[in-house]
Amino acid sequence: MGKYFGTDGFRGEANEVLTADHAYQVGRFLGWYYGELKRQAGLNASPKVVIGKDTRRSSYMFEYSLVSGLVASGADAYLLHVTTTPSVAYVTKVDSFDCGIMISASHNPYYDNGIKLINSQGEKMEEETIQIIESYLDNNLELFGQKWDKLPFAKKEQIGCTVDYFSGRNRYIGYLISLGLYSFKDKKVALDCANGAAWNIAKSVFDALGAKTYVINASPDGTNINRNAGSTHIEGLQQYVIDNGLDVGFAYDGDADRCLAVDEKGHVIDGDAILYICGVHMKEKGELMNNTVVTTVMSNFGLYKAFDEVGIDYAKTAVGDKYVYEYMSQNGCRIGGEQSGHIIFSKYATTGDGILTSLKVMEVMLATKKTLSELAAPFTVYPQVLKNVKVLDKKEAQDDPDVQEKVKEVAEKLGDSGRILVRESGTEPLVRVMVEAETKEECEAYVDSVIEVIKAKKHTCE
Repeated sequence: MGKYFGTDGFRGEANEVLTADHAYQVGRFLGWYYGELKRQAGLNASPKVVIGKDTRRSSYMFEYSLVSGLVASGADAYLLHVTTTPSVAYVTKVDSFDCGIMISASHNPYYDNGIKLINSQGEKMEEETIQIIESYLDNNLELFGQKWDKLPFAKKEQIGCTVDYFSGRNRYIGYLISLGLYSFKDKKVALDCANGAAWNIAKSVFDALGAKTYVINASPDGTNINRNAGSTHIEGLQQYVIDNGLDVGFAYDGDADRCLAVDEKGHVIDGDAILYICGVHMKEKGELMNNTVVTTVMSNFGLYKAFDEVGIDYAKTAVGDKYVYEYMSQNGCRIGGEQSGHIIFSKYATTGDGILTSLKVMEVMLATKKTLSELAAPFTVYPQVLKNVKVLDKKEAQDDPDVQEKVKEVAEKLGDSGRILVRESGTEPLVRVMVEAETKEECEAYVDSVIEVIKAKKHTCE
């Protein structure tokens, strides 16, 4: 991760960590950079950049700042306005934009915001380009054989223009509708839009496919995004499904690249369960390429046991849908994701797409004529305990020979009935100790035994 951009963009409190000037400078760089690439390729055309945003109050400020920077550098800025991250990825690729920008802090509270960059293939921006942007933000840009103290401004007819591009968002909605293989008629479906980007898209898709659609948290006011709503606060949807006798519920996050589900009994169906349900169905249809589902190291041990039972292979990547997609691309896998609800169906999308995920879950329900609770029944979630330890030095604490020896001892005791995972936090001075086992008591005891060694070796801040 860089100084500004993490695994999911440049994110932080608006005008505290991420400022309007940052956004302007990112726009200035992108407009100039893609224009320069075209000039060096002998092309006489303005770069085109498409921008979407979620419903945060600060999203408009960042949108205008980015546009100012882009057009000042000679790029044309196309505005999708309030829309989802996967829609920006889709439009960027399908409509041949040089890059896409999504203004969102995903599941974070309203006062945070972020800038996510998407390359021309609809994928998260490659690290090499991110590093160049970081160099520019730090006034240390060396590129194309020279050092750039200032970037040139576009002049006269070279100044970029701004285009309202609602048609791009509408085409994305049409694309989602086209993926519906079955009519949703007579299915009662709840959608929790988190007062975020899905609020004016998800219902249109489900209505078009014939569902009786019930929507909650679809009244954004700029400050209520993710507030007691959406995939990070799913308890409201659970109760709503039960109270209204619905068949299923789906909860999205602020930019709708995540989806969690609720079955007809009000039970949460998390990302691991969705991977199991869809993975099994794809295997039965002969669509599970390489017979492999891609997960992260944080997926529940019960998922792997369930996959073993049905003969499905699995891969484990570092935490982050970016790493899941990289593995899928390199190995030709069709489905992968995270427990948090980032699910990627690579045949249809280049990023996690919450609405698409909900459509694929509906497809399995309708194809099998089973309820969601029946589909999830073979997957048993193992008890899990995760504790964070604040340490002086993350690497030193994790690499300590005595800590490593204790971790090895726990792993041997667990055998094939559980697992232990010790990893560093990517953003905080923490070591995370996680154990999954057959009982909660075992988990607690094993986690505490590792933490005791970390403390005994004086790695903690206490």
